[in-house]
Amino acid sequence: MAAAGGALSAVSAGPAAASVKGYSEPGERFIDVPGGRVWAKVTGSGPGVPLLVLHGGPGAGHDYLEPLAALADDRPVIFYDQLGCGRSDIPDDSSLWTIDRFLAELEAVRRALGLRRVHLYGHSSGGWLAIEYLAGRPRGVASAVLASTSASAAEYSAGTRHLRTRLPKAVQETLDRYEAREDYTATEYQAAVQVFYDNFFYRQSPPPELLLRGLENLQNSHVYPAMWGPNEFVATGSLRNWDRVPALRKISTPVLLTRGHYDEFDVRCTNTLQRHLPNAERADFAASAHFAMLEEQKAYVSRLRSFLRRLEK
Repeated sequence: MAAAGGALSAVSAGPAAASVKGYSEPGERFIDVPGGRVWAKVTGSGPGVPLLVLHGGPGAGHDYLEPLAALADDRPVIFYDQLGCGRSDIPDDSSLWTIDRFLAELEAVRRALGLRRVHLYGHSSGGWLAIEYLAGRPRGVASAVLASTSASAAEYSAGTRHLRTRLPKAVQETLDRYEAREDYTATEYQAAVQVFYDNFFYRQSPPPELLLRGLENLQNSHVYPAMWGPNEFVATGSLRNWDRVPALRKISTPVLLTRGHYDEFDVRCTNTLQRHLPNAERADFAASAHFAMLEEQKAYVSRLRSFLRRLEK
């Protein structure tokens, strides 16, 4: 397993870990979790409540979310690569790729770093993980940011189907034709998928290296096809029937919802979250698609900063 520079140490995720001084100090380390070890990085040591970041994919790794490290002057910002991608262990064991195991992994990371009180940030499928975690009413979660996400897989899929109707007719027909054959690797099909991505995934060119690393993680991932499917449009994995809309009203945690105007998570996904979460506010970013933290970085970080500071007054 390759890791970027910095001292690395393996730490236990057992119950005693939270009492060991220094685990939350800035730096990189590995943490034992169910199924292997995950790489984690604590950035900054500001006095505010730490922000724990959950990346999407599933299996994309943390890299594209690194702009959130700008908040580290206020508080520790904690990134980790979920098992199966990035700098973490990549076991070849299909039984590991379930949302319950990822919940146990999240709890193990909290314990290992002594995060008794924390803000939770979840982007895309990381938002699904955050919602699932919040539905269990965990202790010590001061707030959550649910970024470019939804409360159900079905609503997300319906949204991408709607957004496809905005593409040129020839592109739509190409997508439909190859999907009817279940041929997702043909060059013509991949080109049509890229048209969708250019409109609703990331709209600037060229994409930054941070995002390219995340896409490379996905291409090499066992996690994404096992939990979702061959691409964004085709859900065959363990998350295909995921639905937490009924649980939203029981989540009293303060929540900030963020999305890009051109997001692949259609606006109705965010509307559902806002309608059902009892303590939610919202920020839309007019020039962004799925990665507002990259596409409108300054405005995005500023909005998160004000939300977190206000809650801590």
